[in-house]
Amino acid sequence: MSNGFYTSRQRCNSELEQSLGVEFTTLEHLLQKSDFVTLHTPSADDTYHLISDRQFELMKRSAILINTARGTIVDPDSLYRALASGQIAAAAVDVTEPEPIPSDSLLLTLDNLIIAPHIGSASRQTRSKMATMAIANLIAGLRGDRLAYCVNPEIY
Repeated sequence: MSNGFYTSRQRCNSELEQSLGVEFTTLEHLLQKSDFVTLHTPSADDTYHLISDRQFELMKRSAILINTARGTIVDPDSLYRALASGQIAAAAVDVTEPEPIPSDSLLLTLDNLIIAPHIGSASRQTRSKMATMAIANLIAGLRGDRLAYCVNPEIY
């Protein structure tokens, strides 16, 4: 018995699916059947505005969209139309496009949208790891060594 659906570029193994009680499916099927849709995907050419008018049309009117991935995954104009028209019930986002969200954005006028200030990574574990990585880079830099967590490795 499935507790829910997931879609991904790569399917998990069947043992993991079974242990989690999830079923691999297409994005279209997932959107049609899900009460809650949570997005956890990187920003890439093929995920730009992955959720747009067509995808919102597939969703249940009672569905709730949650985006903690990247702002570019959801088309903000389509999100506004879907929420304002009642195409979906509600949404919660930790990221927006653009970021920060402009103060005159129509999204800010909606009562069925929660916008967090991009603090999804604000857990103790994540912040501790970020501090550890920064310290490792600082020490490596002071020693003249290659940075372990370099965001622009082309400098080497």
